[in-house]
Amino acid sequence: MRTLIKGAVAASLALASSLASASPLLWQDNSLTYLYGKDFEVDPPIQQAVTFEHVSGWSFGDLFLFVDSIHYNGARDAAGNNSTWYGEIAPRLSFGKISGRELKFGPITDVLLAGTYERGRGDIKNYLLGPGFDLAVPGFDYLQLNTYYRHSDSPSDVRSSWQITPVWAITLPAGRSDILIDGYIDWIVDNDGDGKHANLHFNPQVKYDLGKAMGWKAKQLYAGIEYSYWKNKYGIKDSSAFETDQNVTNLLVKVHF
Repeated sequence: MRTLIKGAVAASLALASSLASASPLLWQDNSLTYLYGKDFEVDPPIQQAVTFEHVSGWSFGDLFLFVDSIHYNGARDAAGNNSTWYGEIAPRLSFGKISGRELKFGPITDVLLAGTYERGRGDIKNYLLGPGFDLAVPGFDYLQLNTYYRHSDSPSDVRSSWQITPVWAITLPAGRSDILIDGYIDWIVDNDGDGKHANLHFNPQVKYDLGKAMGWKAKQLYAGIEYSYWKNKYGIKDSSAFETDQNVTNLLVKVHF
């Protein structure tokens, strides 16, 4: 199973790359986000981060990727590092677009093959693959639901599990501008190895369209907060001896280009 999922994710990435060279890019968006927060668990409590994000739509599916550069304000983590990095690349292949047929039933507007490759400092390396669904729900700009078989290939922690990831965005009018609420939930529902536990990471952003309020271009400059609730962070069971349930509100500024 480990070889199968690694090969399937690699094949998805290769297919996305090959199709990209022959298919038009429908749209894309890039952004940089600065975040500052306190009271993180497991890692040093005060953190600053800069995040690059890219999202694009293609005639065969879509692509999302991000890279975090995280700094600990002079403190060090358990490995002795005063900073770290983490990134994900997540292509999805649309069966509707590839087949040229509408795959709509109920609230589902498309069925996709969703893959993700996660990579972080040290030996963090995970492969995810499974079915994805685009949903049309009133009030949402978009709503996705991806379900993955998740395989960790870190040399010190080889294990497999299942993960459910909804992703959403909602725009609310606010006077001369808008408030954008978007985010995701990563719910790892089981872990097959000793010492690891199911965990849930709820990570929404609430952002005011500052650029639109100032008479600039809409959807270009945002200011707001990012909330991070992580139950059993990294799969480490929360206890009185070692608290791992994280509850943090970050200040953020985000620029799209």
